Amino acid sequence: MNPVHILAKKGEIAEKVLIAGDPGRVKLLSTLLKEPKLVNENRGFLVYTGKYNDEIVSIATHGIGGPSIAIVLEELAMLGAKTFIRYGTTGALVPYINIGDYIIVTGASYNQGGLFYQYIKDNACISATPDFELTNKLVFAFSKRGLKYYIGNVFSSDAFYAEDEEFVKRWSERGNIAVEMECATLFVLSKMKGWRSATVLVVSDNLAKGGIWISKEELERKVMEGANAVLEALTS
Repeated sequence: MNPVHILAKKGEIAEKVLIAGDPGRVKLLSTLLKEPKLVNENRGFLVYTGKYNDEIVSIATHGIGGPSIAIVLEELAMLGAKTFIRYGTTGALVPYINIGDYIIVTGASYNQGGLFYQYIKDNACISATPDFELTNKLVFAFSKRGLKYYIGNVFSSDAFYAEDEEFVKRWSERGNIAVEMECATLFVLSKMKGWRSATVLVVSDNLAKGGIWISKEELERKVMEGANAVLEALTS
């Protein structure tokens, strides 16, 4: 089967891919590659391939939400990708995590149904956890650079604007330190398809402290500050 959204050719996608939701972030991150080449811009899913630490890597846009990242993962895998690190943003659900901190994700809670029902075929659950070795490499890379990070579980939401007054309490009491939209899909599909995956998130806001958002400039600074650690983990 050939991809219908990622119109790169075989050989243009690396086995190891850094993925991010925002095409602007992907374009920014591509500047860290040696000789980056834009291999897809169809549907706004920018994908660049170049070298980091003398190893070929791709940096790809996965869009927003489970269905979008599922399409991109499937099509990148058709073109040869096998290992994925998601580098995204998240809203903290606990007061001790500050804007600009990093979260290395150890698991993702999710609601049954929808995409998961279609892949799993019934109401059974698959543990949404990342690859241990890849996650351990992220912990080592962030520790080595002295970057402030937390390790923990997140809730993968399907509805950005559906939070009610009980949202923070409900999901933080279930052991989730942050909310985002794609980790559960990434981890579940990786288990089903035999891919390796992990995630690092930059805290863009804190719902437990009133939902104040990080500035665009500060977010870009924090993204770039942690980017080399992510790429080192991906290529080590």
